[in-house]
Amino acid sequence: MPVLPRRTVIQGLMLAAAGCAAPATTTRRTPAPRPGPGLPLGAQLGDLRAGAVTVWGKADRASRLVVEWSEDPRWVKGVQRVEGPALTEASNFTGVVDLTGLPPGREVHVRVLAEDGGRAGESWEGRFRTAAGGGTDVHFTWSADVCGQGWGINPEWGGYRGFAAMRALRPDFFLHVGDVIYADNPLVSEVPLPDGRVWRNRVTPAKSKVAETLEEMRGNFAYNFLDEHLRAFAREVPIAYQWDDHEVRNNWYPGRSLADDPRYTQVSDAGVLAARARQAFFEYTPVGGAARAEGRIHRQLSYGQHLDVFIPDVRAFRGPNTPNRQERPGPDTAFLGRAQLDGLKAALAASTATWKVIATSMPLGLVVADGSHADGPHMEAWANGAGAPLGRELELAELLSFLKARRVRNVLFLTADVHYPAVHHYHPDRARFRDFDPFWEFVAGPLHAGTFGPSPLDDTFGPKVHWQRPATVMNAAPWEGQQYFGSVRIRGKSGALTVALHDLTGAALHQVELEPEA
Repeated sequence: MPVLPRRTVIQGLMLAAAGCAAPATTTRRTPAPRPGPGLPLGAQLGDLRAGAVTVWGKADRASRLVVEWSEDPRWVKGVQRVEGPALTEASNFTGVVDLTGLPPGREVHVRVLAEDGGRAGESWEGRFRTAAGGGTDVHFTWSADVCGQGWGINPEWGGYRGFAAMRALRPDFFLHVGDVIYADNPLVSEVPLPDGRVWRNRVTPAKSKVAETLEEMRGNFAYNFLDEHLRAFAREVPIAYQWDDHEVRNNWYPGRSLADDPRYTQVSDAGVLAARARQAFFEYTPVGGAARAEGRIHRQLSYGQHLDVFIPDVRAFRGPNTPNRQERPGPDTAFLGRAQLDGLKAALAASTATWKVIATSMPLGLVVADGSHADGPHMEAWANGAGAPLGRELELAELLSFLKARRVRNVLFLTADVHYPAVHHYHPDRARFRDFDPFWEFVAGPLHAGTFGPSPLDDTFGPKVHWQRPATVMNAAPWEGQQYFGSVRIRGKSGALTVALHDLTGAALHQVELEPEA
């Protein structure tokens, strides 16, 4: 083998090294494009009213909410695009868009995206029927109480089946009349039952303890969207949300102390807790229009010729829970509060709709107690026991007398809270207080919580049980089938109204037919 000169060897090594290095400088990798913002919880259709709907979305990062809509399911003709608010960390990347100028009584398709510099991730698509025009039928459902008493999402059983049952009826919208979350009811992974069965909950960190921080409140709202039935429902049925007590803590009122509940270690005042819950409520629900702009839950939704819905707030303006036997109105007898009561009276008097539905999160004539105290049992709702109007009943008496004096006809109350369905008829001939016109109250729920009842009736306004189905077992698990919702159908031509109470199969258990009064 010939021996090569040293210079030749060094030159050869340098050329070989240059040859190996050259490809690295010419095949530089291009980074993969970053995916656009996603919608991890999907989106929701919200407050539906004449010519408008509110659409909600939550992104996985800072971005901008964009909503498109069209009557064309192929998304070829008449596509409208609305750029919404910036979704920032301050709002937990949530936001809403009000779609306005919608045609009456038409099916509209909606597409929701979160965009960042023109890039968007996978879009969410839904559809709904816009608020009815003159002479068009109206159909809606209502219920309350989701994820209460330790009964969370059980994937083995099928999750929140109540939303699937309502979706099958194809309502125009849904009134969620309170206890949207149970911030004070943590979940455990397994709940053993006396018959040997085990209820298995899906559990997240936010649902493993009582909610105290804003993040824990947000986590309670987000938990519900882990359920496939709720997500499918929210694609097709606009939801109008109301709050009650469990969004904060059982039987809360402004100023209530939490010192007697050792589970709360970070806050001692329900008012602090309520402020955080209120922020999370507005972040995670599609409350729209002027109500959102003004930061209020009480509002009116008008659906056209035959229906106005009034959604009061029976929490934020109430006085403390007491025996509720005061003879004169004052701060301690407030339930709606003076400003809200006056606004509700004016709105009802001004309404030209055939039916005026008041969707209140607490029943009128059922006695709902808040424990025993040195001065006797304290009351949580309007009612306080037999006799003439006292305490919070003074507000209700004022409202009912006003409706009679102003000849405001066709008012009915839809409510929940007591965890069993019922139909009550109120009449002055049976009442201790008689300055009012007869009316109906329909009670639904729970949609996915423990079942209880019956509660005692207060005779002040002459209620009579027309029908009810209380629990056969107290705090029955949802798979016992004792979960309920209500539905209302208004016929467009006549204005006649049918109210029905349903179980989880969607079957109507009882119904009442009402003709409108002139």
